[in-house]
Amino acid sequence: MSPAGELLTPEGLSLRPWRAGDAPAVLRAFAPEEMARQAGRPVTTTAEALGWIAARESERQAGSAYTWAVVRDGVPLGAVAVAAVNHVHDTGWVSYWTVEAARGTGIAVAGVRALARWAFDDLGLHRLELGHRTNNPASCAVAMRAGFAAEGIERQKLRYGDTRYDVERHARLADDDVNQG
Repeated sequence: MSPAGELLTPEGLSLRPWRAGDAPAVLRAFAPEEMARQAGRPVTTTAEALGWIAARESERQAGSAYTWAVVRDGVPLGAVAVAAVNHVHDTGWVSYWTVEAARGTGIAVAGVRALARWAFDDLGLHRLELGHRTNNPASCAVAMRAGFAAEGIERQKLRYGDTRYDVERHARLADDDVNQG
């Protein structure tokens, strides 16, 4: 599949590039304070949401990152991405989020599994990494259920405001048993 295509999951979800028409969904997703931090820049207006979507498309065109909307029945419920794509070492950095209403429903796990298959098969990557704050057990559960093995703690890696957070790193390799079948 080409980087511009659509991915389907066994759970009936589709992963597709973000579109300008998704701006309202992006605004809703980044409205909670916790999500606003993760956006990297303010996403509080339609213009900012369109800018966020345009930035994802620019990354896709450059081949440096691929962010997919995770969609059910035409409605974006979250995002999965592989960024920091490095073809020298065949690695990438995975991230994911869901809207509040979709949390705990398996949307993120299904999206990350489909993304990993695509990154290994179509991008030719060998190692995918991700990290989550150690105080975020839900994100850890997504990583583990999506086949990413825990590898260790990176002390005080992230800073939000004046608070530093430890991060647990996970990885999945193209030749891991979880990829067979």
